Amino acid sequence: MDVLDDYLAGVRAHGAVFCRTVSTPPWGLRFTEPAPLALAVMLHGDGWIIPAEEDPVALRRGEIVLIRGAEPYTVADHPASAPRILVDGDDHCTTLGDPASPRRNWRIAGRTSGPADDRVGEGSDLLVTAGYRIGGDLSLPLLDTLPPVAVVPRDPSLAPLLDLLADETTHDRPGQQVILDRMLDLLLVRSLRAWFDQAGSVPPLGYRALSDPLLGHVLRRLHEEPSRPWTVASLAAEAGLSRTTFARRFTSMVGRPPLAYLTHWRMTLAADRLRRPGATIAAVAREVGYHDAFTFSSAFKRTRGVSPSAHRGAFP
Repeated sequence: MDVLDDYLAGVRAHGAVFCRTVSTPPWGLRFTEPAPLALAVMLHGDGWIIPAEEDPVALRRGEIVLIRGAEPYTVADHPASAPRILVDGDDHCTTLGDPASPRRNWRIAGRTSGPADDRVGEGSDLLVTAGYRIGGDLSLPLLDTLPPVAVVPRDPSLAPLLDLLADETTHDRPGQQVILDRMLDLLLVRSLRAWFDQAGSVPPLGYRALSDPLLGHVLRRLHEEPSRPWTVASLAAEAGLSRTTFARRFTSMVGRPPLAYLTHWRMTLAADRLRRPGATIAAVAREVGYHDAFTFSSAFKRTRGVSPSAHRGAFP
């Protein structure tokens, strides 16, 4: 396990909702209660993402866009095009205006409305969107690093997967939901990698250090065994460096000193574990390397701003 693996542990697709729309311009879809994280891809034609409080962002064929946050947004053929379909938080669709114009087909995980013919004709656009319902705290540091709209440039190596996605969302078939979930996971991970590897992006804490042959190993060990009684000396030994050289290199590449990063990761894990039914503070403390619940509670409040019991009580 590494930094990205752990942050994605709470962002696995299960029963993901895929929306497939074939339209001739002008067209527009308004997502009124979007998922915390959504993915959209233009498989044919071009479009625009129009956030609530940001400038419109162009979406070209083959590009993947990640949309973060709970603010409503619109996907349309042009920034000036009015929404023709509203999608709410329960994935219910409401058609606005003349139902015969424009031509469209709307498919949500096997449920369809609109014409039975959903072939992509000349001049029409094909959009596929999917949303994640995020659970737990592990994914929050990842989401916090993403802008409201992140457009990932076209990657030719993903063309076969996008072709399969276009085909799979066309007809209801046995096992379709499992296939869609797996494809969404793969597209998400590949998109996040591409986004965070770009110059100017702000990846999660520790992500860039994974490419360092020495620090990458240390970070993986920290994430695999967070409860181990790590010290700067033992971490330096894992890297094969002196304590001074290791601490300086770690702080420079990760952005925090080694033990400060360890505490950050332990408290992130603890916040997630405290949501589990029946989890006790003492048990969670042991899971993340604290034998004393009082010491753990002090560290948790210092890091997260609330006590473990208050954090747990915020989630019914």
